[in-house]
Amino acid sequence: MGARAVRLCHYACLVDTNLDSYFKITERGSTVARELRGGVVTFFTMAYIVVLNPLILGFAADEHGKFLGGGGGDGSNLPAIAAATALVAGVVTILMGVVANYPLALATGLGLNAFVAFSIASKMTWADAMGLIVIEGLIILVLVLTGFREAVFHAVPAPLKIAISVGIGLFITLIGFFDAGFVRPGSGTPVQLGPTGELAGWPVLVFLVGLALVISLWVLRVKGAILISIIVTTVIAIIVESIGNFGGKTAKNPLGWSLTVPEWPDKVFDKPHFDTVGHFNLFDSWGDAGVVTVLLLIFTLMLADFFDTMGTMTAIGAEAGLLDEEGVPPNTMKILAVDSIAAAAGGAAGVSSNTSYIESASGVGEGARTGLASVVTGALFLVAIFFAPLVKIIPSEAAVPALVLVGFLMMQQVKGIDWDDVEIAIPAFLTIVLMPFTYSITAGIGVGFIAYVLIKVVRQKAAEVHQLMWLIAAMFILYFAIDPVTRWLT
Repeated sequence: MGARAVRLCHYACLVDTNLDSYFKITERGSTVARELRGGVVTFFTMAYIVVLNPLILGFAADEHGKFLGGGGGDGSNLPAIAAATALVAGVVTILMGVVANYPLALATGLGLNAFVAFSIASKMTWADAMGLIVIEGLIILVLVLTGFREAVFHAVPAPLKIAISVGIGLFITLIGFFDAGFVRPGSGTPVQLGPTGELAGWPVLVFLVGLALVISLWVLRVKGAILISIIVTTVIAIIVESIGNFGGKTAKNPLGWSLTVPEWPDKVFDKPHFDTVGHFNLFDSWGDAGVVTVLLLIFTLMLADFFDTMGTMTAIGAEAGLLDEEGVPPNTMKILAVDSIAAAAGGAAGVSSNTSYIESASGVGEGARTGLASVVTGALFLVAIFFAPLVKIIPSEAAVPALVLVGFLMMQQVKGIDWDDVEIAIPAFLTIVLMPFTYSITAGIGVGFIAYVLIKVVRQKAAEVHQLMWLIAAMFILYFAIDPVTRWLT
């Protein structure tokens, strides 16, 4: 063996030893190869967010009719949103691996981004909406560092936390069906199947093919099922469009593609543009939308972000065998701190709150046990930045089947609610159904919390209600009555 080969072998062994020592790979019963493989699998399982986040945020207008990233509602801002989505996901996931040494990846939260697009941005400018996300992330960070998170965690009954997640699942499912043209506003009914009460048009057929494909891949436990289905369905959509030339959906062409027309871009590799980064204001929304509204929006974001993370990190730890005898993951404080920073970073980059992904379980299933897997996943997200132009060819009909599947996954949590206990079942039911029925996550949470307190009072169990729940319910009552109260005071 030559001297150069000996040196290379020495360096490789040194790197391997340092990685093992820093990430505790051997101690956790893993290997570098398993960590690398697990990181890659996690990326391909959740890389769909680089496609879905621009489609959810890119076509939603704020109160002034402006679009995120300076777009004109024609999809021109999608590459910038995709690039920033991948950038933040890459950085915070690497941070999770290096700081917390946990096999947990982060990216823009599905459900949370829909809340931002349809419930927050409509009340203020995009910069103001992103500012609220930054504030929310910083508040969670303070709660984590001070230990106050325990009080917040115990204030809201666990079944109501489950109901919030389930309701968001139904909400994003409805968005998926609407964006695909499968469900549309009805002529004599609020909604109907297709444009005339029946399905019509090739784009809807593409959506159904994508839905069948993602379900089939998922039940077969194919790694990266969502990403594979998006890619395959997009190829089908490009072929269909090249043959039929259906164009975008308009009043004269109701059977066209909903949001983006699947046409091959001029280039697939480009210098990324981060037009959304730094697009946030911290305090302008307080005067425009009102203090009560802003506080409730921040609370809603915080609630969803905070409790989802607690559940996700515990579930990942359980699958990886990393929990202690009390069911607590190692480096809990660091995990929660990084997740809080990620939420604020998502707002600062203009791409909505970033949070921990349950899809990280796929990497754990491949053997990941340490933060090295997260570093690999984060690095792949950074590479994805340079392929952002590809997002413009993906029609919503190819992407939103993922929303339906994710909605199903969130719906599975409903079994954690005791439906025989009316004191929790009725508030949970109202929380779940009002989110899609009112097209408002805030409305579902608010009515559910108020109903919970009301039922406890009616059944003479007011002492069982946590003090924070009284405060939260009072804030939601004021939120729903803000218009008549404002009129009365002015």
